[in-house]
Amino acid sequence: MVEGGPIRLDKWLWQARFFKTRGLAASVVKSGHVRVNGNRAGKPAQMVRSGDVLTFTQAKAVRVVRVIAPGTRRGPAPEAQTLYDDLTPAPEATPETPVSPNPRYEGKGRPTKRDRRKLDLNHPGALE
Repeated sequence: MVEGGPIRLDKWLWQARFFKTRGLAASVVKSGHVRVNGNRAGKPAQMVRSGDVLTFTQAKAVRVVRVIAPGTRRGPAPEAQTLYDDLTPAPEATPETPVSPNPRYEGKGRPTKRDRRKLDLNHPGALE
């Protein structure tokens, strides 16, 4: 890895393995969903350097990363993780869901004719 030299934003996002293709990274930048040091990135060709802070959404989560170094290639994941420092805040704990008064599916499949008769209290065979 080369220290310090600028690199295109879309290329860096692709090399750091935040997006599967460089075209996908470019489309996210074009749509205005990436911020570099707090300012919206307008073009995929915008240059980023080590020390820049990037903020973007990825799969319904907001990611905040600091660029440590530009990459020379799209290598394996452990190599890609050396390109950035993750500053993303920890996800907030979701409150427990209240117990629903509705019955849950027990995984037994479709009820049989006999089971349906038992559920229907007005049916004469329900008392069996």
